[in-house]
Amino acid sequence: MCQRDKITSVRFKCLAGLAFCAFLFGCDPAAQINKFVPPGAESTARNYFDLLQQGKFDQITRDFDPSVPNVPGSLAEMASLIPAETPESAKIVGAHTFRSPEYSTTSITLEYQFPSKWLLVDVTTKKTGDISTITGFHVGVLRDSLENLNRFTLSGKSAVQYAILILAICSLVFSFYVLGLCIRAKDVKRKWLWMLFVLAGVGNVAVNWKTGELTFHLISIYIPCASANRPPYGPWTVAVFLPLGAILFLNRQRRKTIVAESIPPPVSGAG
Repeated sequence: MCQRDKITSVRFKCLAGLAFCAFLFGCDPAAQINKFVPPGAESTARNYFDLLQQGKFDQITRDFDPSVPNVPGSLAEMASLIPAETPESAKIVGAHTFRSPEYSTTSITLEYQFPSKWLLVDVTTKKTGDISTITGFHVGVLRDSLENLNRFTLSGKSAVQYAILILAICSLVFSFYVLGLCIRAKDVKRKWLWMLFVLAGVGNVAVNWKTGELTFHLISIYIPCASANRPPYGPWTVAVFLPLGAILFLNRQRRKTIVAESIPPPVSGAG
């Protein structure tokens, strides 16, 4: 292997290592969510839920924003969903913060596991200066944990979902096959740029793996040319991209081969 190919290989391994580290970090939902949780927001949401479970509606009502109607009735209805049990676990499964010059809002979603049921609790607070009020409080019942409800499974999916998954796998395999050809090619300048280009995909068709909803984006670039990702504790989305870089590289090599074959061999003179 020549020195240039060795440098190219090292660059590729570094890029692959960085991508793998990013993938590992992205796989931890708790780490992703905690980046968006302001200090004290989780304890505030847990405290309001504890007051609701204990039936202390007055302490919650006085913190509600005046714009929220029918607070006592809503609290009583939500409290009826909470079993008289100690939760086995509770964790943040969603967080969102909005800031403006006048005020800020924070929404915290908690998942509670009780011996008899799962609950999803959402608490939204609004802070204006030093005054904090509740603008949203919701409690819902889940069949199972969000992690199980949104897990990736092949059973019970539509033909369209299977087709997009197969196309995504084929597109990824094709681009890595062409990447191997690019690495072994001897006449490619700026090979590391070509390697990145070969892995790139443009446009995409994506499917929500839980609901089957399709989305299309004509203008998008992604490396590699297929993806399977999800928000923390949310449903998976599988997307396939057109492997344009791999197609163009193959076409480039094909044209060079045709040109090389069209050149007649030199004719040696008679001795």
